[in-house]
Amino acid sequence: MTLLHTPRKRRRHLGVAVAAAGMFAALFTAAPAAATPDPGEKVTSKPVTSGQEAQARSAIASGRIPGVDEIVKSPNIEHLVNVPKGALKSLNTDISFQGTYAYAGNFDGFTIYDISNPRAPKTVSEVLCSGGQNDISVSGDLLILSTDSSRTDSSCQSQSQSATIKESWEGIKIFDISDKRNPKYVAAVETACGSHTNTIVPDRDNVYVYVSSYGPQAVFPDCQPPHDGISIVKVPRKAPEQAKVIDFPILFPDGGYPGDPANPVASKTSGCHDITVLPSEDLAAGACMGDGILFSIKDPERPKVIDRVQDSVNFAFWHSATFNQKANKIVFTDELGGGGSATCNEKVGPNRGANGIYDIVGKGDKRKLVFRSYFKIDRHQADVEVCVAHNGSLIPVKGRDLMVQAWYQGGLSVWDFTNSAKPKEIGFFERGPVSTSRVTTAGPWSSYYYNGFVYSNDIAKGLDVLKINDRRTDPAKRVKLDELNAQTQPDYFDRDDDDDDDEGDDD
Repeated sequence: MTLLHTPRKRRRHLGVAVAAAGMFAALFTAAPAAATPDPGEKVTSKPVTSGQEAQARSAIASGRIPGVDEIVKSPNIEHLVNVPKGALKSLNTDISFQGTYAYAGNFDGFTIYDISNPRAPKTVSEVLCSGGQNDISVSGDLLILSTDSSRTDSSCQSQSQSATIKESWEGIKIFDISDKRNPKYVAAVETACGSHTNTIVPDRDNVYVYVSSYGPQAVFPDCQPPHDGISIVKVPRKAPEQAKVIDFPILFPDGGYPGDPANPVASKTSGCHDITVLPSEDLAAGACMGDGILFSIKDPERPKVIDRVQDSVNFAFWHSATFNQKANKIVFTDELGGGGSATCNEKVGPNRGANGIYDIVGKGDKRKLVFRSYFKIDRHQADVEVCVAHNGSLIPVKGRDLMVQAWYQGGLSVWDFTNSAKPKEIGFFERGPVSTSRVTTAGPWSSYYYNGFVYSNDIAKGLDVLKINDRRTDPAKRVKLDELNAQTQPDYFDRDDDDDDDEGDDD
């Protein structure tokens, strides 16, 4: 274990960058000692009622769902390997990719895997740096890590504390990953209401970080309304220690979706949960609690909202967004239940807690989002299985809109939305309940397609690597990327050449 020196002084002002000399990181190699998780970051299960347990046991006995930890999958999905958790024992979160490396977040820190052989990933290093949820992005030699919990300071040795304490710290942390075996913590930037997720817009000299955060007063007393925008952090590539907040653009001048007492499930907007950018088209999509937005990022320092939609009938929490390759559709996900409830059962139904598919119509700043359909996995889960629409990515095939997506204990789904009015699942992989006696947060947090394989970060089980064997997805194997942050979508093809492709609905 390598330890970097840290002084005791804390920085408390928004936008202040903290130099490398002021940081402390605990680094573990392939065979580390066990890390000590932060108990404040681990709410992973709760007792069930006798009725819930009986329902789960009955569903297993009848074959309607898999048995405890049993793997089931469609014939076109091949499960290559599972890499169990190492030193970081808390919840696994997001993943980014670069060359032959995968960077996997965890509420306790992050892990770097060598995936040069996808059938046998190797752990290169593990960084203990508690501060959930540790959403992660990479660009060049920089790794950006999100902290969205009140901490005693910005170091990797900080402790969780009450959000009511004014001296709390939340924001982004910046690491130098030029040496994969020894990442170095080089800077931190405090941001308004912390950083639940981060999305990067890279250019030659700088990395712009769009920081999404939200804070209903009842939950986060230190995040007072109005919180109606995003923090933009500018990170100079050659001097990341000079990173700072450069703006806080207001996305909701009217305050956003106000909520409805008649439908308390639909979230009032007080910030954004996640933003996905499509730099090749100067576009971004924001999933912002009670609102879905489309905006222009022609000037990445000054994003401009183009259109905005709401769905108070079926959407509870606008969670994330994905563009299709032609940039004429967006898939928004709904995190019904906040990622802590069983929402994929028959009682909830097919339209609540589903993806919403929107066509983008018109041109320029007059473009509009037009709702077309919902998509939700139809494999009903038990009442003890936390299941929710979560993070996924495109599978790059010309002329088709294909996606792989995580659904927590609903597993991962491969689905086709080429016809945005008639989406359909074409493959899946899932495990049975972790337990029939507790409602447990588990299953894939993020499932992404990268250079011919699917990498899925299971909250409880570790990293899964899978392969899709299907003629509909086979052309994607020819597409090779140098880097992938799913929320910074690449231009997989020359869009002009792709415009003439036939978007059929055949199998």
